[in-house]
Amino acid sequence: MNYIKTTLLAAIIGLMPIVPANAQSDKVLKEKNPEFFKTEEARRIGDQLLIWQRNTGGWPKNVDMVTPLSNQQREVIIKDKQVTDDSTIDNGATTMQMNFLARLYQQTKDEHYREAFKKGVNYILDGQYENGGWPQFWPTQRDYQVQITYNDDAIVNILTMMRDILNGKEQYAGLSDEKLNAQIEKSFKKGIECILNTQIKVDDTLTVWCQQHDRKTLYPTYARAYELPSYCSMESAAIVRFLMSLPHPDERVRRSINSAMAWFEKNKITGYRLVKIGKKGEPGADTRLVPDPKAGPLWARFYDLLNCQPFVCDRDGMPRKHLSDIGPERRNGYSWYNDRPATLYEKYEKWKNKWEKSKK
Repeated sequence: MNYIKTTLLAAIIGLMPIVPANAQSDKVLKEKNPEFFKTEEARRIGDQLLIWQRNTGGWPKNVDMVTPLSNQQREVIIKDKQVTDDSTIDNGATTMQMNFLARLYQQTKDEHYREAFKKGVNYILDGQYENGGWPQFWPTQRDYQVQITYNDDAIVNILTMMRDILNGKEQYAGLSDEKLNAQIEKSFKKGIECILNTQIKVDDTLTVWCQQHDRKTLYPTYARAYELPSYCSMESAAIVRFLMSLPHPDERVRRSINSAMAWFEKNKITGYRLVKIGKKGEPGADTRLVPDPKAGPLWARFYDLLNCQPFVCDRDGMPRKHLSDIGPERRNGYSWYNDRPATLYEKYEKWKNKWEKSKK
């Protein structure tokens, strides 16, 4: 029985409420201040993460793991540790908990946190496809969960953590060993290869990536009903940022970065500003794209694969041109436009100056 089913049942009989993740709980799990990890509060949260960790080695998503648990809640979660259908890398799950435990271990040297971290590493290693990609959920999957997923930076989060472990970054000191590092390095290289092999090519021109790629063909594919096969700017920007962090980019990596940046430049939207009116969920709340000649560049999250035109989509799966063409639930409940690629330009100029000169 997965967590949602369990919590619904528990709520009915009065054992525990359903506590979804929130901005505050995620902020705590992303804490980096070493002083915090010396506190009893950090240990309390770390101990709760141990309870939430499934026997798979992974964690579920969209759950508040920070708020103190009652004894009844604890019992329900422990009984669910054998669940295999909710361990995931989506929405920052698993890598977020692992990073918290890594920092907590540095301050406490408690072996329980180290073992949980290593169990998480093994979960990630076990989930990788031979082609280097990772699905959204494993080991038990359904529907689009089997596909290679860049959505919400899932694979980028994994590879970033692997890179930092291999580079001996401080928060990972003592958490790995020579044998495990060799496995991580092999997995890391396969992950880079998957990124390069899934970059969408039109004729001989490389472009960017889709949120999901078919685990067998590597072609762009569907996720949720409103997430269609497309050029996806938001996740692609994170991929490019990661690739620019590689210390010795070979010719394929350099071509990948240069091509993606050319695509961003060609497909930016100028003269418009994204405006959010009111608070999400309240009457009158809305999201609009309004003319503004002084606004910085924006990118649609999705561009169709046929004509490379921006589109939005409702839960009916039908692409449309304008935000006003879809219902308020999806219009206000999804990030249809973003400025992520704009944050790459300055970094790209420095990267290009370094590596183009080196190439010459």
